[in-house]
Amino acid sequence: MEILDPSLQAYLDNHCDAEPAALQTINRETHLKVLKPNMLSGHYQGRLLSMLSKMMQPTTILEIGTYTGYATICLAEGLTEDGTIHTIEVNRELEDMLNQHFALTNVEKKIKQHFGPAEQIIGDLQENNFDIVFIDADKKNNFLYFQLIFDKVRSGGLIIIDNVLWKGKVYNSAENDADTESIRKLNEQIAVDNRVEKLILPVRDGLLLIRKK
Repeated sequence: MEILDPSLQAYLDNHCDAEPAALQTINRETHLKVLKPNMLSGHYQGRLLSMLSKMMQPTTILEIGTYTGYATICLAEGLTEDGTIHTIEVNRELEDMLNQHFALTNVEKKIKQHFGPAEQIIGDLQENNFDIVFIDADKKNNFLYFQLIFDKVRSGGLIIIDNVLWKGKVYNSAENDADTESIRKLNEQIAVDNRVEKLILPVRDGLLLIRKK
C-alpha cells in the first residue's frame, strides 16, 4: 500500500511519536484475525490523523469506513472533552471486535457506531456542522460520499479521503481498470472544485486533504 521507498517509510516511522499500546494491540489483532489487514491505517498515517484532529480540536467528526477502528481512535484523540465521532461500517460482523478495540482506549465514550450502507446513514444523521470527515470506504463511491457530506461540513472544516494514489496506479497511464479510473476522476473533480482548498499527501496510499472555504 505504501508509495514511499520502504527505507524512507521506516525512517519516518522511527521519527514520529510512538504507536500507543492500544493501537499496537489493534494492529496486531487485525493482522491475525481480519481479511485484508493492509486496509488498516497503521502507525504513521494514524499519527498524522491524530495530529490533524488535535490541530482542529473538533467537536464532531464523521468517519465513513470503520474497519477495525484504528483510524477512529486516532481521530478521536483530538476531540474536545464533549466531542463525538460518528463512524459508519457496512460489515456488522466486525461489531464485537470493534467494541473490544474501543474498550482498550480512553475515547470509547466519544465513539458512536453506525452499521449499514453509508449513503443511507449519512442521510439520516442529524448533525450538519462536522469539523472533520474521513472517507475510507468503498472507493467507487468516494465522490458520492463527498457530495453527500459536503453541506454537512462547516466552513473551514476538513475532509480527508484515503487511498487517492491507489498504489501509484493513478499516475501510471497504462493502468485503466475501473477502480483506478474512479479514483482518477475523483482527484480531477476535487482539483477543479473552487469551493475548497486541496492537497494530496504521499502518505501510505495517498491522503487527499480538502479544506472547505
